[in-house]
Amino acid sequence: MTNDKDNNKDKKEEYVRQTGSLKERLGRVKKTRWWRFGIVALIYVLWTIWMGNPWLLLGLLLLGDIYLTQFIPWGAWKGMKSGPLRTLMSWVDAIVYALVLVYFLFLFVGQNYQIPSSSLEKSLLTGDFLWVNKVTYGPRVPQTPLHFPLAQNTLPILNCKSYIETPQLSYHRLKGLRNVERMDIVVFNFPAGDTVVLKHPDPLEPNDYYTLCYEKGHDFVNNNKEMYGDIIYRPVDRRDNYVKRCLGLPGETLQIRDGIVYVNGKAVPQPKNVQYFYCVETDGTFITDEMFEELGISREDRHIYGNQYVVPLTAEMKKTLEGKSWVKDIQRIQPSPDETMVTYPVGVDYGWTHANYGPVWIPKKGAKVDLTPQNLPLYERCIKNYEGNTLEVKNGQILINGKPATSYTFKMDYYWMQGDNRDNSLDSRYWGFVPEDHIVGTPSIILISFDKDHRLFDGGIRWNRIFKMPNPDKK
Repeated sequence: MTNDKDNNKDKKEEYVRQTGSLKERLGRVKKTRWWRFGIVALIYVLWTIWMGNPWLLLGLLLLGDIYLTQFIPWGAWKGMKSGPLRTLMSWVDAIVYALVLVYFLFLFVGQNYQIPSSSLEKSLLTGDFLWVNKVTYGPRVPQTPLHFPLAQNTLPILNCKSYIETPQLSYHRLKGLRNVERMDIVVFNFPAGDTVVLKHPDPLEPNDYYTLCYEKGHDFVNNNKEMYGDIIYRPVDRRDNYVKRCLGLPGETLQIRDGIVYVNGKAVPQPKNVQYFYCVETDGTFITDEMFEELGISREDRHIYGNQYVVPLTAEMKKTLEGKSWVKDIQRIQPSPDETMVTYPVGVDYGWTHANYGPVWIPKKGAKVDLTPQNLPLYERCIKNYEGNTLEVKNGQILINGKPATSYTFKMDYYWMQGDNRDNSLDSRYWGFVPEDHIVGTPSIILISFDKDHRLFDGGIRWNRIFKMPNPDKK
């Protein structure tokens, strides 16, 4: 009986709120709703100023109706006679509000991100879940605004696109606290991820369409749908997220010699946890799982050949092994050119390898580069794929947007990204420069970390990494 009275009271209040003139409606608004509207409106105005788009202030009319006037019957479902239906709609209402909040939080503040591979070990470990701060570099206004906020490009279970491609907005980044700096760990959209195959049958094969076409042949990849699935294009902000360390900044000249990165002729300091592959030879002593775990070497990184072990080691891990009486020799492994993947630019042989690369000049916004047949492959993707021009070579002449060109002025800044696990990282050495419009943010804290080599409640959670800062190399 009490519930019926409460329902009738709610219906009556709802009816009163949704009738009368504007003046009458405003006169009936409780003080608490005015306070709520004031707080939300202030946040919205500050957000509009940040966005730099005064037209967004029209949204205050919508907020005013939601909190005050209610000309649109936002709470009409509360007057439904069916109790189960009211309960259902209350859940829908709460979920919609939560999704809207998450949408704005993920777009403009930050989002969670999982480390899927060992390319940044030991700075970040496979299984780390990070909070990625978008405010540091300034969040991007969504280029693909119609997307599900909890999925990057594919909806789980349904296995379909998590976004609608239309409309597509032009690139615009809000003001941040600072620009990307050297040694920053950066999350960004995979530059070569504009065109992808939806199936990837062999994890040892290259994971981008362009390298696949180069190594397997264009016709083989495009005509082998059973193996590779559909070939689709993804907008910039819906491409897979990668995380690497920034070593080269716009306008700098970068070169790699014997695995050491040089910028403008000076060696870049090695990150504390940088790793290289070594061959560890023992006196016949078998390195047990416990020994590997003590060193911090995961199962996927253990390559055993009799009494020789090929493993990635940091300087500290190498020193630990050198102190073992059963270790006969430790030698750094330098992969030969035919043992490495095709380096960037794909299809052009400059004689570069992952350990000896460049020199290359990193494009800078507003800077001009003279184009020649020799350096054109380095900047072709920047000019065509990232900055939206047409480019072709006819009779030895370079044509940009149909006009002869001997130089090009870049519209964006670009960056050089590498992993700390230097001999086991797919990075700028293989797919080139990272454009500024691909930058997502920087990891600020490790939320939780799972070790896939252990069961969940038997060492599967790395408790010592929870709430740890992920980048000790930045002072």
